[in-house]
Amino acid sequence: MKDVITIDGPSGAGKGTVSRLLAGKLGYKYLDTGALYRAVAWKARAEGVGPDNEEGLKKMMDNINISFNGDRIYVDGTDVTSGIRTKEIGEMSSRFSAEPVVRSGLFSIQRELCIQGKAVIEGRDTGTTIFPESENKFYLDAGLEERARRRHEELKDKDPAIRLETTLEDIKKRDARDSSRETSPLKKTEDMVYIDSTSLSVDEVVEKIMSYLRL
Repeated sequence: MKDVITIDGPSGAGKGTVSRLLAGKLGYKYLDTGALYRAVAWKARAEGVGPDNEEGLKKMMDNINISFNGDRIYVDGTDVTSGIRTKEIGEMSSRFSAEPVVRSGLFSIQRELCIQGKAVIEGRDTGTTIFPESENKFYLDAGLEERARRRHEELKDKDPAIRLETTLEDIKKRDARDSSRETSPLKKTEDMVYIDSTSLSVDEVVEKIMSYLRL
């Protein structure tokens, strides 16, 4: 499968910005899998379901309806585009994403959204679990301090009081959870093209990815 492009990597590596721009250049659709996990976290908070409540999560995942309309994301018909982009929901989504029942529940949604091809899908297991058959798989990385700086720039617009040191610690914790979870951990495989974006601009990263594409 050549026309599903997967881009995995840790928090703050620039996956979202790069994937959105790449999809635009290619005329492909773009799927941010992180938004799906944030949507689940939003729904779980609304229903009072905790990450350790396996039965509650299973019931919720069996009935949740997540849909997209352009850049808008909906949960059971409610527009949650802005509501899922808070620091609280981001932290919650990291915990929920470690739960096998959540990952299995979202697997078919991600496959269905991209299986027709001409899609750029980014996340933490898109090339290992969701589309392992893709022939265009990338792992986007950056130094820890640079990733923290980027994430801090994003967050301070919503929370001017947030400290860079706090963001750095949050990313360290997220990295540990993502790479050590039992189900679909974040990892780079031999068939992924590794790109370190620490000293590269977004356009430079996109051009580098395009130079490796086999379409």
